[in-house]
Amino acid sequence: MGAPPTPVTAGVPLRPGPGVPPADRALTRPRRRLLAAAAALVALAAVGAGSLLDLRTPAPRPADAPAGEFSATRAYEDVQVIAARSHVAGSPANDQVRAHVEQQLRGLGLETEVQDTIAPEAGQLSGAAGGATVARVRNVVARLPGTDPTGRVFLVAHYDSVQTGPGGNDDAAGTSAILEVARALTTGPRPRNDIVFVLTDAEEACLCGAAAFAASHPLAADGGVVLNLEARGSTGPVIMFETSKNNAKLVDVFGRAAPHPVGTSFAVEIYRALPNDTDFTAFLDQKFVGLNSAYIDGGAIYHTPLDTPAAMDRSSLQQHGDNALGLAREFGRTDLTDLRSGYDATYFPVPGGLVRYPGWLVLPLALLAVLAVAALGWLTRRSGRASTGQLAAGFGLALGPIVAAPVAAQLLWLAITAIRPGYAELLDPYRPIWYRMAVLALAAAILFTWYALVRRRIGPAALAVGGLAWLALLGVLLAVAVPGGAYLTTLPALAGALGGLVALRTRQTGPWPVVAVTAAAAVGVVILLPTVVLLFPALGMAMGGVAALVAVLLGLTALPVVDLLHPQAGGQRGLVALRARRLAVLPAGAAALAAVVLAGVGLAVDRFDAAHPAPTHLMYALDAGTGQARWLSHETDPQPWTDGYVDGVASVADDFPGLGDAELRAGPAQAANLPAPKLDVLADTSAGGERTLRLRLTPQRAVRLATLHVDTATATVVRAEVAGRPVPVEPRAGRWGFGLVFHAPPSEGVEVTLTLRPIAAQVALRAMDASDGLDALPGFRPRPPAVGVVGSHSSEMLAVARTYPL
Repeated sequence: MGAPPTPVTAGVPLRPGPGVPPADRALTRPRRRLLAAAAALVALAAVGAGSLLDLRTPAPRPADAPAGEFSATRAYEDVQVIAARSHVAGSPANDQVRAHVEQQLRGLGLETEVQDTIAPEAGQLSGAAGGATVARVRNVVARLPGTDPTGRVFLVAHYDSVQTGPGGNDDAAGTSAILEVARALTTGPRPRNDIVFVLTDAEEACLCGAAAFAASHPLAADGGVVLNLEARGSTGPVIMFETSKNNAKLVDVFGRAAPHPVGTSFAVEIYRALPNDTDFTAFLDQKFVGLNSAYIDGGAIYHTPLDTPAAMDRSSLQQHGDNALGLAREFGRTDLTDLRSGYDATYFPVPGGLVRYPGWLVLPLALLAVLAVAALGWLTRRSGRASTGQLAAGFGLALGPIVAAPVAAQLLWLAITAIRPGYAELLDPYRPIWYRMAVLALAAAILFTWYALVRRRIGPAALAVGGLAWLALLGVLLAVAVPGGAYLTTLPALAGALGGLVALRTRQTGPWPVVAVTAAAAVGVVILLPTVVLLFPALGMAMGGVAALVAVLLGLTALPVVDLLHPQAGGQRGLVALRARRLAVLPAGAAALAAVVLAGVGLAVDRFDAAHPAPTHLMYALDAGTGQARWLSHETDPQPWTDGYVDGVASVADDFPGLGDAELRAGPAQAANLPAPKLDVLADTSAGGERTLRLRLTPQRAVRLATLHVDTATATVVRAEVAGRPVPVEPRAGRWGFGLVFHAPPSEGVEVTLTLRPIAAQVALRAMDASDGLDALPGFRPRPPAVGVVGSHSSEMLAVARTYPL
């Protein structure tokens, strides 16, 4: 048989090295390819299964579990009480939950108090859409004194819920877990350090409860270690997703003390770049150190009426409690004066534990991976398995699947949401597994298609080196920009390069080259496969392209193993070559078919029904001065039920500044007989070119929040106080240049002092309050069984506003 024609790429002849047949242009060439492929795939499947099994949640322990252990069954009894109904901050239902939490802690013999105060919003969320934000909060605080304290450990969760749901998971899970941890800790020897249990109020509104405790409670004066417990879904592993900075020592404690340590430094890097939105933020603002944990799968029920106790996966609750108890005990006996490191740790889960190493190793390892890949490329060329042109082409062509897979995944989701528009309002579909598998199958189809098209022309060795080169390059970029995420590509690239070097330096026809490249691919599987699985619930299907990208990177680490599924590279002619090419496209065709079938199954299985309703958003806004009312919705493409209330697009910034300045869908509504909040002038004085108004804003009905805004055409606010506390004065665009939002206002009203300049004969102020529930409004038609409420802080809001000229 003669040699095949020399391939040409970009006008440059690509020839294997002198004396090396085209069939030998791979890193491995076992005599029995199918047997080698089967063995390698079984090994990688076993490694992948082990990695995924390590993410499993533990079985919930029964009510008769030993007193010193955490029992999800016992904790679930508190969940049922806490999440019996929606209990938004300031509501009578929230008062009942607080009484239950306080009673449970006092019953354990703990020093327990209620911190009742007015608090500003925390951290980066300060200055919400409606203006400066404050709230009346009532935190439940209990202390287990230590025997010889070196500091304090704070276990934190919020006991309030959103107005649209009972908060069975968010955050009855965290609250009940802390109550059960408190019970377990009080049954054994007292810890060395103080343990403080903080159940905060108004987290959902503004993080104000945590802000009040961290900034002003005496127990928080000296800082300490915070363990915050959250949930943003109903199931899945509990992920430690956020830390304070310089976290190496904290992560070390987490890795050895948490019974089920799941967490990645990549998640911490990403979360730090996003607007924080948990109580942990308030503690970080006050220079505490600590860890933030949550389970996040099952996000479709997040903040909705479906977030009931029955929706909770008690295995996730068990993991939450196991980890919290283990960490409380470890930090309870640790010297807390020496927990800050000079650097962050890089860490990720592996079967049996948590790999962690110092952050200062990130860049050296990334550079080492580059050198190792370069060495592999040099040896590949020297051994004649690829020319310089082929190596360059392999590197360039490897960018194809890296770009194509995430783009295709996003296009797939666009097509699915076009068929099922209701998905746009969900964090994730109710049953997302089929869509997740479809994205992975699509990524595999793109990778296999690309490989089948370019393998014979470029050669498997050049493609393998090119794929590893991209991983190494990404590792350097991540090491500079996102150090905690560099391990994702650096370690697989380094392992792949070392495996390739071993394969090229050993007897090519023996088993060791296959063993070497399989072991290298296993490193990629251990690191990247759990990342793919965790990315789906973390980002939702709307960003499934990110998971597709990581899946392709995983595929690139395994190219030498993928190559074993193909006939030998080159050397075939005629019918043999045709048959080889047909066999090469089989994996790609199977994966593409699987992607279509899985997406179709998802559409067939995940239909909206009474148990899984289509999410809708609706509000009602009444101007009590003019008697005009409107239905409002933030749905960009209103669903049929919502479409019956709204038609065109409108801005409500001038009439209802407390709702923000975004454009909403709007439609006419019948005016209800509802009073606006009352605004009384307690004092009106002028001095030094400034006018000071002391006002009382009093809701005339049971409301969740009240707002007050000042017309910039009539005066400029230079100072403001609420209940005697100064609040930020940050000018806002539009007519209402100053805004104030007060959550959970007391029935007796809120005292507000405004200092204005210049002195004007008449100042216009806009007062608004908002309650929840639309059922009693004229013209409202109850939702059909298959129509639900979207998890939004403005869903079902009923706002009443009026302008007061003073």
